[in-house]
Amino acid sequence: METTPSSIHGSRLHQNICRRSPLPSAMTCNSRLTFPTTLIANPLAPKLYFSSKHAILKVRQSPSLLKVYGNNPLVGVISMGMLAPRKFLKKRKNVEHFKDAADEADQKSWRRLMKEIEDTGSASTVLRRQRTNDQSLPRELVLGTLVRFKQMKKWHYVSEILEWLRAQSWWDFSEMDFVMLITAYGKQGDFNKAERILSFMNKKGYVPSVVSHTALMEAYGRGGRYNNAEAIFRRMQSSGPEPSALTYQIILKILVEGNKFKEAEEVFETLLDKEKSPLKPDQKMFHMMIYMYKKAGSYEKARKQFALMAERGVKQSTVTYNSLMTFETNYKEVSKIYDQMQRAGLRPDVVSYALLINAYGKARREEEALAVFEEMLDAGIRPTHKSYNILLDAFAISGMVEQARTVFKSMRRDRYTPDICSYTTMLSAYVNASDMESAENFFTRLKQDGLKPNVVTYGTLIKGYAKVNNLEKMMETYEEMQLSSIKANQTIFTTLMDAYGKNRDFGSAVVWYKEMESYGVPPDRKAKNILLSLAKTADEQKEANQLVGCMETKVNGFSKFLDEEDYDDIEEALIL
Repeated sequence: METTPSSIHGSRLHQNICRRSPLPSAMTCNSRLTFPTTLIANPLAPKLYFSSKHAILKVRQSPSLLKVYGNNPLVGVISMGMLAPRKFLKKRKNVEHFKDAADEADQKSWRRLMKEIEDTGSASTVLRRQRTNDQSLPRELVLGTLVRFKQMKKWHYVSEILEWLRAQSWWDFSEMDFVMLITAYGKQGDFNKAERILSFMNKKGYVPSVVSHTALMEAYGRGGRYNNAEAIFRRMQSSGPEPSALTYQIILKILVEGNKFKEAEEVFETLLDKEKSPLKPDQKMFHMMIYMYKKAGSYEKARKQFALMAERGVKQSTVTYNSLMTFETNYKEVSKIYDQMQRAGLRPDVVSYALLINAYGKARREEEALAVFEEMLDAGIRPTHKSYNILLDAFAISGMVEQARTVFKSMRRDRYTPDICSYTTMLSAYVNASDMESAENFFTRLKQDGLKPNVVTYGTLIKGYAKVNNLEKMMETYEEMQLSSIKANQTIFTTLMDAYGKNRDFGSAVVWYKEMESYGVPPDRKAKNILLSLAKTADEQKEANQLVGCMETKVNGFSKFLDEEDYDDIEEALIL
Protein backbone atom coordinates (compact mmCIF):
# COMPACT_ATOMS: atom_id res chain seq x y z
CA MET A 1 0.00 0.00 0.00
CA GLU A 2 1.38 3.37 -1.02
CA THR A 3 1.92 6.00 1.67
CA THR A 4 0.93 9.62 1.18
CA PRO A 5 2.96 12.53 2.59
CA SER A 6 0.15 13.42 4.95
CA SER A 7 0.53 10.10 6.74
CA ILE A 8 4.23 10.55 7.45
CA HIS A 9 3.95 11.49 11.11
CA GLY A 10 2.55 9.03 13.59
CA SER A 11 3.21 6.10 11.24
CA ARG A 12 3.59 2.54 12.40
CA LEU A 13 7.01 0.91 12.77
CA HIS A 14 6.99 -0.77 9.36
CA GLN A 15 5.08 1.93 7.50
CA ASN A 16 6.99 3.44 4.60
CA ILE A 17 7.70 7.15 4.64
CA CYS A 18 7.81 9.07 1.36
CA ARG A 19 11.28 10.41 0.70
CA ARG A 20 13.20 11.75 -2.26
CA SER A 21 16.03 9.54 -3.38
CA PRO A 22 19.07 9.81 -5.61
CA LEU A 23 19.11 6.06 -6.21
CA PRO A 24 18.46 4.28 -9.49
CA SER A 25 15.07 2.60 -9.62
CA ALA A 26 16.46 -0.92 -9.40
CA MET A 27 18.34 -0.24 -6.22
CA THR A 28 17.14 -0.46 -2.63
CA CYS A 29 18.86 1.30 0.24
CA ASN A 30 20.40 -1.93 1.46
CA SER A 31 21.90 -2.91 -1.89
CA ARG A 32 25.12 -1.90 -3.56
CA LEU A 33 25.29 -2.43 -7.29
CA THR A 34 28.08 -1.99 -9.81
CA PHE A 35 27.24 0.11 -12.85
CA PRO A 36 29.16 0.29 -16.12
CA THR A 37 30.12 3.60 -17.70
CA THR A 38 27.34 4.18 -20.19
CA LEU A 39 24.34 6.29 -21.12
CA ILE A 40 21.08 4.92 -19.77
CA ALA A 41 17.51 6.11 -19.54
CA ASN A 42 16.72 7.14 -15.99
CA PRO A 43 13.73 8.95 -14.47
CA LEU A 44 14.23 12.33 -12.89
CA ALA A 45 13.43 12.92 -9.24
CA PRO A 46 12.40 9.38 -8.25
CA LYS A 47 10.55 8.93 -4.99
CA LEU A 48 11.92 6.82 -2.17
CA TYR A 49 9.36 5.33 0.17
CA PHE A 50 11.50 5.07 3.24
CA SER A 51 11.34 3.92 6.80
CA SER A 52 14.13 3.19 9.20
CA LYS A 53 13.49 -0.50 8.63
CA HIS A 54 13.65 -0.50 4.86
CA ALA A 55 13.36 1.64 1.76
CA ILE A 56 11.43 1.03 -1.43
CA LEU A 57 11.81 3.07 -4.59
CA LYS A 58 8.77 4.27 -6.46
CA VAL A 59 9.69 5.72 -9.82
CA ARG A 60 7.49 8.25 -11.56
CA GLN A 61 8.09 8.05 -15.28
CA SER A 62 9.91 11.08 -16.61
CA PRO A 63 12.79 9.57 -18.56
CA SER A 64 15.99 11.42 -19.36
CA LEU A 65 19.53 10.44 -20.24
CA LEU A 66 21.93 10.06 -17.37
CA LYS A 67 25.60 9.22 -17.52
CA VAL A 68 26.66 6.68 -14.91
CA TYR A 69 30.25 6.22 -13.79
CA GLY A 70 32.02 3.20 -12.36
CA ASN A 71 30.78 1.45 -9.25
CA ASN A 72 29.81 4.44 -7.13
CA PRO A 73 26.57 3.63 -5.24
CA LEU A 74 25.30 7.20 -5.70
CA VAL A 75 25.80 7.36 -9.46
CA GLY A 76 24.21 10.25 -11.24
CA VAL A 77 23.05 11.82 -8.01
CA ILE A 78 24.07 15.32 -9.10
CA SER A 79 22.19 15.33 -12.39
CA MET A 80 19.12 13.81 -10.73
CA GLY A 81 18.55 16.88 -8.55
CA MET A 82 20.48 16.19 -5.36
CA LEU A 83 19.62 18.86 -2.79
CA ALA A 84 17.48 20.81 -5.24
CA PRO A 85 16.63 24.28 -3.85
CA ARG A 86 13.38 24.55 -1.89
CA LYS A 87 11.19 27.62 -1.97
CA PHE A 88 11.20 28.07 1.80
CA LEU A 89 15.01 28.38 1.78
CA LYS A 90 14.99 31.24 -0.71
CA LYS A 91 15.55 34.72 0.63
CA ARG A 92 12.35 36.68 0.91
CA LYS A 93 11.89 40.38 1.27
CA ASN A 94 10.40 41.23 4.64
CA VAL A 95 7.29 43.38 4.40
CA GLU A 96 6.87 45.55 7.48
CA HIS A 97 3.64 47.02 8.72
CA PHE A 98 3.39 50.13 10.88
CA LYS A 99 0.41 51.77 12.59
CA ASP A 100 1.15 55.18 11.07
CA ALA A 101 4.01 57.43 9.99
CA ALA A 102 4.90 58.30 13.58
CA ASP A 103 5.10 54.62 14.55
CA GLU A 104 7.32 53.94 11.55
CA ALA A 105 9.67 56.77 12.53
CA ASP A 106 9.87 55.55 16.14
CA GLN A 107 10.55 51.93 15.13
CA LYS A 108 13.30 52.88 12.67
CA SER A 109 14.88 55.25 15.19
CA TRP A 110 14.93 52.49 17.83
CA ARG A 111 16.53 50.04 15.39
CA ARG A 112 19.25 52.56 14.61
CA LEU A 113 19.85 52.87 18.35
CA MET A 114 20.14 49.07 18.74
CA LYS A 115 22.54 48.86 15.81
CA GLU A 116 24.66 51.67 17.21
CA ILE A 117 24.91 49.87 20.57
CA GLU A 118 26.04 46.68 18.83
CA ASP A 119 28.51 48.57 16.62
CA THR A 120 30.10 50.55 19.47
CA GLY A 121 29.87 47.79 22.07
CA SER A 122 28.70 50.26 24.73
CA ALA A 123 25.02 50.59 25.61
CA SER A 124 25.44 53.29 28.26
CA THR A 125 27.42 55.57 25.93
CA VAL A 126 24.78 55.41 23.22
CA LEU A 127 21.87 55.91 25.64
CA ARG A 128 23.67 58.86 27.24
CA ARG A 129 23.93 60.54 23.83
CA GLN A 130 20.18 60.03 23.31
CA ARG A 131 19.40 62.44 26.14
CA THR A 132 18.89 66.04 25.10
CA ASN A 133 19.11 68.93 27.58
CA ASP A 134 19.40 66.41 30.44
CA GLN A 135 15.87 65.17 29.79
CA SER A 136 14.92 61.65 30.77
CA LEU A 137 14.65 58.97 28.13
CA PRO A 138 11.20 57.62 27.30
CA ARG A 139 10.44 54.66 29.58
CA GLU A 140 9.15 52.64 26.61
CA LEU A 141 12.47 53.06 24.81
CA VAL A 142 14.52 51.91 27.81
CA LEU A 143 12.30 48.94 28.61
CA GLY A 144 12.09 47.94 24.94
CA THR A 145 15.87 47.96 24.68
CA LEU A 146 16.27 45.90 27.87
CA VAL A 147 13.66 43.35 26.81
CA ARG A 148 15.18 42.97 23.36
CA PHE A 149 18.69 42.34 24.70
CA LYS A 150 17.21 39.92 27.21
CA GLN A 151 15.50 38.04 24.37
CA MET A 152 18.80 38.00 22.46
CA LYS A 153 20.51 36.67 25.62
CA LYS A 154 23.06 39.47 25.47
CA TRP A 155 23.23 39.78 29.21
CA HIS A 156 26.31 42.01 29.29
CA TYR A 157 24.25 44.77 27.67
CA VAL A 158 21.38 44.15 30.13
CA SER A 159 23.67 44.51 33.16
CA GLU A 160 25.43 47.55 31.66
CA ILE A 161 22.13 49.37 31.04
CA LEU A 162 20.78 48.55 34.50
CA GLU A 163 23.96 49.70 36.25
CA TRP A 164 23.78 52.95 34.28
CA LEU A 165 20.12 53.41 35.24
CA ARG A 166 21.01 52.96 38.95
CA ALA A 167 23.01 56.15 38.74
CA GLN A 168 20.27 58.15 36.97
CA SER A 169 18.13 60.38 39.19
CA TRP A 170 15.27 60.41 36.67
CA TRP A 171 14.88 56.60 36.76
CA ASP A 172 13.00 54.95 39.64
CA PHE A 173 15.14 51.84 40.15
CA SER A 174 12.66 49.26 41.47
CA GLU A 175 12.92 45.87 43.11
CA MET A 176 12.27 44.20 39.75
CA ASP A 177 15.23 46.12 38.28
CA PHE A 178 17.46 44.73 41.04
CA VAL A 179 16.17 41.22 40.40
CA MET A 180 16.83 41.56 36.67
CA LEU A 181 20.34 42.84 37.41
CA ILE A 182 21.08 39.81 39.60
CA THR A 183 19.68 37.59 36.84
CA ALA A 184 21.91 39.27 34.25
CA TYR A 185 25.01 38.73 36.40
CA GLY A 186 23.85 35.20 37.08
CA LYS A 187 23.61 34.40 33.36
CA GLN A 188 27.15 35.73 32.94
CA GLY A 189 28.45 33.65 35.83
CA ASP A 190 29.56 36.76 37.72
CA PHE A 191 28.67 35.54 41.22
CA ASN A 192 30.62 38.30 42.99
CA LYS A 193 28.51 41.08 41.50
CA ALA A 194 25.32 39.06 41.91
CA GLU A 195 26.14 38.51 45.61
CA ARG A 196 26.88 42.20 46.05
CA ILE A 197 23.52 43.25 44.58
CA LEU A 198 21.62 40.75 46.72
CA SER A 199 23.39 42.02 49.87
CA PHE A 200 22.46 45.59 48.93
CA MET A 201 18.82 44.53 48.50
CA ASN A 202 18.83 42.92 51.97
CA LYS A 203 20.22 46.13 53.51
CA LYS A 204 17.47 48.13 51.82
CA GLY A 205 14.87 45.89 53.42
CA TYR A 206 13.65 44.06 50.35
CA VAL A 207 12.01 40.74 51.17
CA PRO A 208 14.17 37.85 49.89
CA SER A 209 12.61 36.45 46.71
CA VAL A 210 12.91 33.07 45.04
CA VAL A 211 13.87 34.80 41.77
CA SER A 212 16.86 36.66 43.23
CA HIS A 213 18.13 33.61 45.13
CA THR A 214 17.72 31.38 42.08
CA ALA A 215 19.65 33.93 40.01
CA LEU A 216 22.48 33.97 42.54
CA MET A 217 22.52 30.18 42.62
CA GLU A 218 22.78 30.15 38.82
CA ALA A 219 25.61 32.69 38.95
CA TYR A 220 27.67 30.36 41.13
CA GLY A 221 26.84 27.43 38.87
CA ARG A 222 27.87 29.23 35.69
CA GLY A 223 31.02 30.37 37.46
CA GLY A 224 31.97 26.76 38.24
CA ARG A 225 31.33 27.15 41.98
CA TYR A 226 29.04 24.13 42.21
CA ASN A 227 29.32 23.69 45.99
CA ASN A 228 28.32 27.32 46.60
CA ALA A 229 25.34 26.92 44.26
CA GLU A 230 24.26 23.77 46.10
CA ALA A 231 24.64 25.54 49.46
CA ILE A 232 22.25 28.30 48.36
CA PHE A 233 19.75 25.67 47.20
CA ARG A 234 19.95 23.79 50.52
CA ARG A 235 19.47 27.05 52.41
CA MET A 236 16.39 27.80 50.31
CA GLN A 237 15.00 24.35 51.13
CA SER A 238 15.54 24.76 54.87
CA SER A 239 14.79 28.44 55.51
CA GLY A 240 13.31 29.85 52.31
CA PRO A 241 12.35 31.31 50.03
CA GLU A 242 10.84 28.02 48.83
CA PRO A 243 12.43 26.78 45.60
CA SER A 244 10.31 27.05 42.45
CA ALA A 245 10.14 24.67 39.50
CA LEU A 246 12.74 26.86 37.76
CA THR A 247 14.99 26.60 40.82
CA TYR A 248 14.86 22.81 40.64
CA GLN A 249 15.54 22.86 36.88
CA ILE A 250 18.60 25.04 37.37
CA ILE A 251 20.04 23.17 40.37
CA LEU A 252 19.73 19.84 38.53
CA LYS A 253 21.56 21.37 35.57
CA ILE A 254 24.27 22.76 37.86
CA LEU A 255 24.79 19.46 39.68
CA VAL A 256 24.97 17.50 36.43
CA GLU A 257 27.45 19.96 34.92
CA GLY A 258 29.55 19.62 38.07
CA ASN A 259 29.43 15.80 37.82
CA LYS A 260 27.62 15.69 41.16
CA PHE A 261 25.39 12.85 39.96
CA LYS A 262 24.58 11.42 43.39
CA GLU A 263 23.38 14.81 44.63
CA ALA A 264 21.30 15.31 41.48
CA GLU A 265 19.67 11.91 41.96
CA GLU A 266 18.89 12.81 45.56
CA VAL A 267 17.20 16.07 44.56
CA PHE A 268 15.20 14.33 41.84
CA GLU A 269 14.15 11.49 44.16
CA THR A 270 12.77 14.12 46.54
CA LEU A 271 10.64 15.48 43.71
CA LEU A 272 9.36 11.98 42.95
CA ASP A 273 8.21 11.52 46.55
CA LYS A 274 4.57 12.58 46.37
CA GLU A 275 4.29 12.97 50.15
CA LYS A 276 7.38 15.16 50.66
CA SER A 277 7.64 17.11 47.44
CA PRO A 278 5.77 20.39 47.02
CA LEU A 279 6.31 20.09 43.25
CA LYS A 280 5.99 17.43 40.60
CA PRO A 281 8.99 16.84 38.31
CA ASP A 282 8.32 18.38 34.92
CA GLN A 283 9.51 17.57 31.41
CA LYS A 284 12.70 19.63 31.63
CA MET A 285 13.72 17.91 34.87
CA PHE A 286 13.25 14.48 33.33
CA HIS A 287 15.26 15.57 30.28
CA MET A 288 18.11 16.69 32.51
CA MET A 289 18.14 13.33 34.31
CA ILE A 290 18.18 11.47 30.98
CA TYR A 291 21.10 13.66 29.92
CA MET A 292 22.85 12.96 33.22
CA TYR A 293 22.61 9.20 32.70
CA LYS A 294 23.94 9.64 29.16
CA LYS A 295 26.88 11.57 30.61
CA ALA A 296 27.39 8.80 33.17
CA GLY A 297 27.05 6.11 30.50
CA SER A 298 24.05 4.47 32.16
CA TYR A 299 21.63 3.72 29.32
CA GLU A 300 19.34 1.47 31.36
CA LYS A 301 18.69 4.18 33.96
CA ALA A 302 17.96 6.66 31.18
CA ARG A 303 15.43 4.23 29.72
CA LYS A 304 13.80 3.89 33.16
CA GLN A 305 13.45 7.68 33.37
CA PHE A 306 11.88 7.65 29.93
CA ALA A 307 9.32 5.03 31.06
CA LEU A 308 8.73 6.86 34.34
CA MET A 309 7.68 9.98 32.44
CA ALA A 310 4.73 8.08 30.97
CA GLU A 311 3.86 6.56 34.36
CA ARG A 312 3.81 10.00 36.01
CA GLY A 313 1.78 11.53 33.21
CA VAL A 314 4.61 13.81 32.09
CA LYS A 315 4.26 14.50 28.38
CA GLN A 316 7.10 13.17 26.24
CA SER A 317 8.27 15.45 23.47
CA THR A 318 10.54 15.34 20.45
CA VAL A 319 13.36 16.49 22.75
CA THR A 320 12.75 13.42 24.94
CA TYR A 321 13.24 11.05 22.03
CA ASN A 322 16.20 13.05 20.74
CA SER A 323 17.83 12.59 24.14
CA LEU A 324 17.52 8.81 23.79
CA MET A 325 18.81 8.90 20.22
CA THR A 326 22.02 10.57 21.37
CA PHE A 327 22.83 7.43 23.37
CA GLU A 328 23.01 5.24 20.30
CA THR A 329 25.79 4.88 17.75
CA ASN A 330 24.27 2.00 15.78
CA TYR A 331 22.01 3.30 13.01
CA LYS A 332 19.48 0.51 13.59
CA GLU A 333 18.97 1.52 17.20
CA VAL A 334 18.73 5.21 16.30
CA SER A 335 16.15 4.28 13.66
CA LYS A 336 14.07 2.32 16.17
CA ILE A 337 13.82 5.32 18.48
CA TYR A 338 13.02 7.55 15.50
CA ASP A 339 10.18 5.15 14.53
CA GLN A 340 8.97 5.09 18.13
CA MET A 341 8.83 8.91 18.14
CA GLN A 342 6.74 8.92 14.96
CA ARG A 343 4.36 6.29 16.35
CA ALA A 344 3.84 8.62 19.31
CA GLY A 345 2.57 11.23 16.85
CA LEU A 346 5.53 13.58 17.36
CA ARG A 347 7.05 15.62 14.56
CA PRO A 348 10.83 15.23 14.13
CA ASP A 349 12.81 18.45 14.40
CA VAL A 350 16.16 19.39 12.87
CA VAL A 351 18.01 17.65 15.74
CA SER A 352 16.08 14.40 15.14
CA TYR A 353 16.98 14.42 11.48
CA ALA A 354 20.61 15.33 12.20
CA LEU A 355 20.99 12.43 14.63
CA LEU A 356 19.56 9.97 12.10
CA ILE A 357 21.71 11.38 9.27
CA ASN A 358 24.78 11.13 11.48
CA ALA A 359 24.02 7.50 12.37
CA TYR A 360 23.64 6.52 8.71
CA GLY A 361 26.74 8.49 7.74
CA LYS A 362 28.89 6.77 10.35
CA ALA A 363 27.61 3.40 9.09
CA ARG A 364 28.63 4.46 5.54
CA ARG A 365 25.05 4.29 4.39
CA GLU A 366 25.24 7.46 2.34
CA GLU A 367 22.04 6.75 0.40
CA GLU A 368 19.91 6.70 3.55
CA ALA A 369 21.72 9.73 4.98
CA LEU A 370 20.91 11.75 1.87
CA ALA A 371 17.32 10.46 1.76
CA VAL A 372 16.74 11.61 5.35
CA PHE A 373 18.24 15.03 4.58
CA GLU A 374 15.98 15.38 1.53
CA GLU A 375 12.97 14.39 3.63
CA MET A 376 13.89 17.08 6.15
CA LEU A 377 13.88 19.66 3.36
CA ASP A 378 10.60 18.31 1.96
CA ALA A 379 9.08 18.65 5.45
CA GLY A 380 9.93 22.36 5.37
CA ILE A 381 12.50 22.13 8.16
CA ARG A 382 15.40 24.51 7.68
CA PRO A 383 18.73 22.68 8.05
CA THR A 384 21.33 24.07 10.42
CA HIS A 385 25.03 24.57 9.83
CA LYS A 386 25.64 21.43 11.86
CA SER A 387 23.22 19.29 9.83
CA TYR A 388 24.93 20.34 6.60
CA ASN A 389 28.31 19.41 8.09
CA ILE A 390 26.93 16.03 9.15
CA LEU A 391 25.70 15.24 5.62
CA LEU A 392 28.99 16.50 4.20
CA ASP A 393 30.83 14.15 6.55
CA ALA A 394 28.65 11.20 5.46
CA PHE A 395 30.04 11.52 1.92
CA ALA A 396 33.55 12.55 2.99
CA ILE A 397 34.03 9.38 5.07
CA SER A 398 33.72 7.27 1.92
CA GLY A 399 35.72 9.66 -0.26
CA MET A 400 32.67 10.51 -2.38
CA VAL A 401 34.07 13.81 -3.62
CA GLU A 402 31.43 14.89 -6.13
CA GLN A 403 28.58 14.38 -3.69
CA ALA A 404 30.52 16.16 -0.94
CA ARG A 405 31.17 19.10 -3.29
CA THR A 406 27.46 19.36 -4.03
CA VAL A 407 26.66 19.57 -0.31
CA PHE A 408 29.44 22.14 0.17
CA LYS A 409 28.06 24.32 -2.64
CA SER A 410 24.49 23.92 -1.38
CA MET A 411 25.49 25.48 1.94
CA ARG A 412 26.37 28.77 0.25
CA ARG A 413 23.27 28.64 -1.93
CA ASP A 414 21.11 28.29 1.17
CA ARG A 415 22.91 31.21 2.86
CA TYR A 416 25.12 29.17 5.19
CA THR A 417 28.75 30.25 5.01
CA PRO A 418 30.94 27.12 5.31
CA ASP A 419 33.06 27.28 8.49
CA ILE A 420 36.42 25.68 9.27
CA CYS A 421 34.61 22.40 10.10
CA SER A 422 32.95 22.42 6.67
CA TYR A 423 36.26 23.09 4.90
CA THR A 424 38.08 20.44 6.91
CA THR A 425 35.38 17.87 6.18
CA MET A 426 35.56 18.67 2.46
CA LEU A 427 39.33 18.31 2.68
CA SER A 428 38.88 14.87 4.25
CA ALA A 429 36.75 13.82 1.24
CA TYR A 430 39.75 14.37 -1.05
CA VAL A 431 42.04 12.64 1.45
CA ASN A 432 39.79 9.59 1.74
CA ALA A 433 39.65 9.44 -2.06
CA SER A 434 43.50 9.48 -2.07
CA ASP A 435 43.36 12.58 -4.30
CA MET A 436 46.15 14.52 -2.65
CA GLU A 437 46.60 16.96 -5.53
CA SER A 438 43.01 18.16 -5.08
CA ALA A 439 43.47 18.08 -1.29
CA GLU A 440 46.50 20.38 -1.60
CA ASN A 441 44.58 22.77 -3.86
CA PHE A 442 41.64 22.84 -1.49
CA PHE A 443 43.93 23.43 1.50
CA THR A 444 45.34 26.46 -0.35
CA ARG A 445 41.81 27.67 -1.12
CA LEU A 446 40.89 27.30 2.55
CA LYS A 447 43.59 29.77 3.51
CA GLN A 448 42.80 32.09 0.59
CA ASP A 449 39.18 32.23 1.78
CA GLY A 450 40.41 33.71 5.05
CA LEU A 451 40.14 30.66 7.30
CA LYS A 452 42.89 29.48 9.62
CA PRO A 453 43.62 25.74 9.61
CA ASN A 454 43.29 24.15 13.04
CA VAL A 455 44.78 20.97 14.48
CA VAL A 456 42.01 18.88 12.89
CA THR A 457 42.66 20.43 9.47
CA TYR A 458 46.40 19.74 9.65
CA GLY A 459 45.73 16.26 11.04
CA THR A 460 43.51 15.47 8.06
CA LEU A 461 46.19 16.56 5.57
CA ILE A 462 48.91 14.67 7.46
CA LYS A 463 46.73 11.58 7.39
CA GLY A 464 46.38 11.94 3.62
CA TYR A 465 50.11 12.06 3.00
CA ALA A 466 50.63 9.10 5.32
CA LYS A 467 47.98 7.19 3.41
CA VAL A 468 49.80 7.66 0.07
CA ASN A 469 53.18 7.07 1.75
CA ASN A 470 54.56 10.55 1.06
CA LEU A 471 56.58 11.05 4.24
CA GLU A 472 58.33 14.15 2.94
CA LYS A 473 55.08 16.05 2.41
CA MET A 474 53.74 14.65 5.66
CA MET A 475 56.64 16.17 7.60
CA GLU A 476 56.42 19.47 5.71
CA THR A 477 52.81 19.76 6.80
CA TYR A 478 53.72 18.88 10.40
CA GLU A 479 56.44 21.55 10.43
CA GLU A 480 54.04 24.13 8.96
CA MET A 481 51.61 23.31 11.74
CA GLN A 482 54.30 23.86 14.37
CA LEU A 483 55.27 27.20 12.81
CA SER A 484 51.61 28.19 13.13
CA SER A 485 51.89 27.57 16.91
CA ILE A 486 49.42 24.67 16.75
CA LYS A 487 50.25 21.75 19.03
CA ALA A 488 49.87 18.23 17.72
CA ASN A 489 47.27 15.98 19.31
CA GLN A 490 47.38 12.26 20.00
CA THR A 491 45.87 11.36 16.62
CA ILE A 492 48.59 13.21 14.70
CA PHE A 493 51.41 11.63 16.73
CA THR A 494 49.89 8.19 16.20
CA THR A 495 49.64 8.84 12.44
CA LEU A 496 53.31 9.88 12.25
CA MET A 497 54.40 6.89 14.32
CA ASP A 498 52.41 4.48 12.16
CA ALA A 499 53.67 6.01 8.90
CA TYR A 500 57.35 5.59 9.83
CA GLY A 501 56.75 2.12 11.23
CA LYS A 502 55.05 1.07 8.02
CA ASN A 503 58.22 2.09 6.19
CA ARG A 504 60.27 -0.24 8.39
CA ASP A 505 61.70 2.59 10.45
CA PHE A 506 60.87 1.27 13.89
CA GLY A 507 63.41 3.61 15.53
CA SER A 508 61.56 6.71 14.26
CA ALA A 509 58.25 5.17 15.28
CA VAL A 510 59.59 4.83 18.83
CA VAL A 511 60.76 8.46 18.75
CA TRP A 512 57.25 9.64 17.84
CA TYR A 513 55.76 7.39 20.51
CA LYS A 514 57.99 9.00 23.13
CA GLU A 515 57.23 12.44 21.69
CA MET A 516 53.62 12.04 22.80
CA GLU A 517 54.69 11.79 26.43
CA SER A 518 57.01 14.80 26.19
CA TYR A 519 54.15 16.86 24.71
CA GLY A 520 51.89 15.92 27.60
CA VAL A 521 49.76 13.63 25.47
CA PRO A 522 50.00 10.14 27.03
CA PRO A 523 49.66 7.33 24.44
CA ASP A 524 46.25 5.70 24.48
CA ARG A 525 45.42 2.03 23.89
CA LYS A 526 45.26 2.58 20.13
CA ALA A 527 48.77 4.07 20.02
CA LYS A 528 50.13 1.25 22.19
CA ASN A 529 48.57 -1.44 20.00
CA ILE A 530 49.97 0.15 16.84
CA LEU A 531 53.48 0.34 18.33
CA LEU A 532 53.28 -3.32 19.31
CA SER A 533 52.11 -4.26 15.81
CA LEU A 534 55.03 -2.35 14.22
CA ALA A 535 57.63 -4.38 16.12
CA LYS A 536 58.96 -7.17 13.86
CA THR A 537 62.20 -8.46 15.38
CA ALA A 538 62.63 -9.90 18.85
CA ASP A 539 64.56 -6.80 20.00
CA GLU A 540 61.89 -4.48 18.62
CA GLN A 541 59.15 -6.49 20.32
CA LYS A 542 61.04 -6.37 23.62
CA GLU A 543 61.45 -2.58 23.37
CA ALA A 544 57.80 -2.10 22.41
CA ASN A 545 56.63 -4.25 25.31
CA GLN A 546 58.77 -2.26 27.71
CA LEU A 547 57.42 1.03 26.39
CA VAL A 548 53.79 0.03 26.69
CA GLY A 549 54.34 -1.73 30.00
CA CYS A 550 53.04 -5.03 28.74
CA MET A 551 55.90 -7.58 28.80
CA GLU A 552 53.89 -10.64 27.82
CA THR A 553 51.68 -9.16 25.13
CA LYS A 554 51.63 -11.23 21.98
CA VAL A 555 51.11 -9.49 18.64
CA ASN A 556 50.74 -10.76 15.12
CA GLY A 557 52.98 -8.14 13.54
CA PHE A 558 50.17 -6.76 11.37
CA SER A 559 50.29 -3.02 10.64
CA LYS A 560 48.09 -0.73 8.61
CA PHE A 561 47.61 2.98 8.08
CA LEU A 562 44.95 4.69 10.11
CA ASP A 563 41.64 4.57 8.33
CA GLU A 564 38.52 6.63 8.94
CA GLU A 565 37.54 4.73 12.07
CA ASP A 566 40.90 5.64 13.60
CA TYR A 567 39.94 9.26 13.16
CA ASP A 568 36.81 9.19 15.28
CA ASP A 569 38.05 12.13 17.31
CA ILE A 570 38.53 14.19 14.16
CA GLU A 571 35.08 13.33 12.87
CA GLU A 572 33.49 14.16 16.20
CA ALA A 573 35.30 17.49 16.26
CA LEU A 574 33.95 18.26 12.81
CA ILE A 575 30.37 17.42 13.68
CA LEU A 576 30.05 18.46 17.30
